Amino acid sequence: MIGKNVAADFSAKVSEPEIDPRTYVHPLASVIGNVHLGKNIMVSPTASIRGDEGQPLFVGDDSNVQDGVVIHALETEMNGKPVVKNLCEVNGQRYAVYVGNRVSLAHQVQIHGPAVVLDDTFVGMKSLVFKSAVGRHCIVEPGALLMGVRVADHRYVPAGSVVKTQAEADALPEITAEYPMKEINHGVVHVNKALARGYLAASR
Repeated sequence: MIGKNVAADFSAKVSEPEIDPRTYVHPLASVIGNVHLGKNIMVSPTASIRGDEGQPLFVGDDSNVQDGVVIHALETEMNGKPVVKNLCEVNGQRYAVYVGNRVSLAHQVQIHGPAVVLDDTFVGMKSLVFKSAVGRHCIVEPGALLMGVRVADHRYVPAGSVVKTQAEADALPEITAEYPMKEINHGVVHVNKALARGYLAASR
């Protein structure tokens, strides 16, 4: 489903998603409201990108939103006034959720705004990013929880970790040449870009 949001005291404007024609949204996925999807994105079955409360939601070029992923956010407006604490600034613009370029959101990930995930980062299956910012070239291993923290560039979050203080986030290990998952995002991005192209061609 691709459709508009409804008006409310926390969302005065009715918006329709902006989706690049080179992006594929599966018929069993939902993209609603104030959402921007760049080019070459694969949005898989049962994914939900819902810009009807916190908004806007942004997903950059060459990223992928896999099966069961939820992108949503806390309200960013109330009675016509912005709720600043629920907005994130990236490149001088404000977003409820910002997902950069070449980002992989694996199966059943939740990105709940206010949240930022920057370029070339992999977020593993069943992970949660809430009120947090994840830097560039990071890997969030499956089942991790990030809440209220900022993760620096080139760090990885071990599987199953619960990271709720900035001290814990600052202590996360750096990605080195020896780290076994260091190349995972490259392959996942490649596969999903090819799937998006293939499904688009098959649907025409």
